[in-house]
Amino acid sequence: MDIRRMFIATLFSLPFLSPMAQEKSQIRISGSGDRIIPREIYGHFAEHLGTCIYGGLWVGEHSAIPNTGGYRNDVLQALKDLKIPVLRWPGGCFADEYHWKDGIGRAEDRPRMVNSNWGGTIEDNSFGTHEFLNLCELLGCEPYVALNVGSGTVQEAAQWVEYMTAADGPMAKLRKQNGREKPWRVKYVGVGNESWGCGGSMRPEYYADVYRRYQTYCRNYSGNQLFKIASGAGDYNLHWTETLMREARYQMNGLSLHYYTVSGWSGSKGSATDFSVEDYYWTLGKCLDIENCIREHSKVMDKYDPEKRIALILDEWGTWWDEEPGTIGGHLFQQNTIRDAFVAALSLNVFHKYTDRLKMANIAQVANVLQSMVLTKGDKMVLTPSYYVFKMYSVHQGATYLPLEVQCGSRQVRLHMGKDGEQRTLPLLGVTASRAQDGKVHISLSNVDLESENEVTVDLSGLNVSAVVDGQLLTGESMMDKNTFEHPDKVKLVAFKDAKLSDGKLLVKIPPMSIVTLQLSM
Repeated sequence: MDIRRMFIATLFSLPFLSPMAQEKSQIRISGSGDRIIPREIYGHFAEHLGTCIYGGLWVGEHSAIPNTGGYRNDVLQALKDLKIPVLRWPGGCFADEYHWKDGIGRAEDRPRMVNSNWGGTIEDNSFGTHEFLNLCELLGCEPYVALNVGSGTVQEAAQWVEYMTAADGPMAKLRKQNGREKPWRVKYVGVGNESWGCGGSMRPEYYADVYRRYQTYCRNYSGNQLFKIASGAGDYNLHWTETLMREARYQMNGLSLHYYTVSGWSGSKGSATDFSVEDYYWTLGKCLDIENCIREHSKVMDKYDPEKRIALILDEWGTWWDEEPGTIGGHLFQQNTIRDAFVAALSLNVFHKYTDRLKMANIAQVANVLQSMVLTKGDKMVLTPSYYVFKMYSVHQGATYLPLEVQCGSRQVRLHMGKDGEQRTLPLLGVTASRAQDGKVHISLSNVDLESENEVTVDLSGLNVSAVVDGQLLTGESMMDKNTFEHPDKVKLVAFKDAKLSDGKLLVKIPPMSIVTLQLSM
């Protein structure tokens, strides 16, 4: 999970502005929609990093913390409630130092290793292949396994796929000896991770050949059909995407991309919980730049794959701030505020627009690391503001995306690239809408303005909407509001009632610094 910038570094800033008058926005749903939002857009990522796995997901069967087969009951239920569609594991950078045979068999017999990427922590391998794939079965989600290319061998990768998915053969026999008779269904495999960085410091021309070789030996066993994902670019490294598409497009099903909302590439990244108004608006501007990033890589992919057979897989994204003071270095424990919730909402809005090419996204990470869904400490767990966005937005999973035309106020943000940096526009309203299979329409609206209410009018003509069935609101008293172990419910979902239908239009008054999801019936 190396975050080095590969193409450009951007840093937004915003001069302090005086309070604005009440905003008014107009939205028109411009069509009935014909594209389904893949459930996998709401994917997650669990790396052997800090306490994401140990203490976050896994405590072991003999723990005093309530658990089911070693999995924390509180976290297990929280993730089930999110309807997680896919979970990526074991990394990240850890994947290219992970040797899967160290993580099978009796836990007490598994060798220990040093996690050299993340703080030099001793890894006891008690959470391995069986533990991960069984967790995915408990959650009802697809597993996404990242294979070791950086320090592993072709044989090692091939045998791992066989171990997981074959009904018969030497690796299947070994699996059965370890207590699993039936093979697992494993759809997604990543052939390495960030192979340009922590996954081997390779040139794209070299990695293209390595990828072609490794994927050859990732076989389909016993009716299991692999979806093979090549290690893709970081941020704007279009040369990497160009090379992989030119040299290996016939051997891949997907190509990954990583994009973090991070303030810089050296020194401090800034505090997750102590930031200025400037920092707040800069962050939202930076997160929305992911749309340009997706567009640019998609253009390159379109050049070689106009039929869009190959999926773009955004398997790492989210905010990256400084570690919390007093926590273990290299463990990337990060608090989560209203600001992070807006990054989640605005990013998901963007993803919905590009699902003709973008088929999966995995926020980093699921517990205790970076922009996590849950934080744990001993037997305590809190849900983060980002968790609640995913909870609100779960209604869009598998629904039909409804195209929108939006008119709203904006602020100008400026790149820190010289005195007269490039200006960019930050819309003050984020919007997405979808129609579920049962016909219900869901609209999610984000008023990013810290000071002003936004009166929104949504033209629903042609949709035959009859009533506002439900509304949920996520907001806070301050942009730095967060949930802590002492105050776990500082930020939570509440009912939203300030929406009404009138003559085919939906009228909504959104408070400042608020995210709303509405359910409409036909």
